[in-house]
Amino acid sequence: QVQLVESGGGLVQAGGSLRLSCTASGEFFSLATMGWYRRSSEAQRELVADITSNGITNYAHSVNGRFTVSRDNAKNTVYLQMNNLKPEDTGIYYCHSERRPPGALPLSFWGRGTQVTVSS
Repeated sequence: QVQLVESGGGLVQAGGSLRLSCTASGEFFSLATMGWYRRSSEAQRELVADITSNGITNYAHSVNGRFTVSRDNAKNTVYLQMNNLKPEDTGIYYCHSERRPPGALPLSFWGRGTQVTVSS
């Protein structure tokens, strides 16, 4: 079992910045793909960015160039640096972990989320 705890959300004006953190409990953090998802009101949860165990990153088109995902395996923590925030970035941001043990089903875990609100 992996527990994910997000922090760093809050209220910020458009054009501002926030850095989200997600710390994982348990072992094998370095082997997991870590992702950030968000859910805006009346919308489904969507991928914002993720980073593989090898450090390969992937971003949603809407945040490319503004957000940066990174990880510190020594601290079992993944970060999301969000710059030039826009009102449409408002939502609940969730941390996600997925690991695929050899010969076994994928192991997937979610954090409880942290609220990000961007005012215009």
